[in-house]
Amino acid sequence: MSPSPATLLGLMWLASPALPVGGFSYSEGLEAAVDAGLVSDEKQAGDWLLDQLQLSLVRCDLALVAQAHDAWSAADTARIAALNAWCDQSRETAEQRQQALQTGRSLLDWLRNGERRDDVRLQALAALTPAPLWPLSFALATVLAGASQRDALLACAWGWAENMAQAAMKSVPLGQAAAQRLLSRLAAAIPAAADAAAALPDDARLACAPMLAILSAQHETQYSRLFRS
Repeated sequence: MSPSPATLLGLMWLASPALPVGGFSYSEGLEAAVDAGLVSDEKQAGDWLLDQLQLSLVRCDLALVAQAHDAWSAADTARIAALNAWCDQSRETAEQRQQALQTGRSLLDWLRNGERRDDVRLQALAALTPAPLWPLSFALATVLAGASQRDALLACAWGWAENMAQAAMKSVPLGQAAAQRLLSRLAAAIPAAADAAAALPDDARLACAPMLAILSAQHETQYSRLFRS
């Protein structure tokens, strides 16, 4: 079933780089990969991000969004707390953890100012420790918008893709036409990625991308940088 116009607009809003959560300020290791000479042109940037989508996002954050969407829909706060704790423990570097915490808190603040500010699940989100991380906050935002799990996953993945295309434009650097071709490659892969994430059971969730973790750690002391990760 297609989402209603209000739900579709809500998802577009959540997926937009203009959402005031600071997603545009992170490159998720891409800037470090450019600095290390691993990404230097459009093809390499596209290959890198497609690998990141399949090997990292599908197996971790998108899977968390899928499972948290179900848990928020059922008001299962114990399940939400367990997922948030796993998400916190899965961040392999300080920058990765900072990004998940900062964007998760910022989305909570945004939701508190919205039309559904009185929903009791926002209190449960705010009570998560050490803070609500991004996948848990995003999942609740999509539930409050009336979105299905699959539509939530598509919106989450597309929001990530747009932010990463912008990061590639600035760090590789790429022109606007090249960035649009990169987005086209990612868009073609996102529906299957969403389906794979939705089908992933708990014991198959995985946060293990050694090269990405190494680059993220190196980025912390990189001499010159544009991004926070």
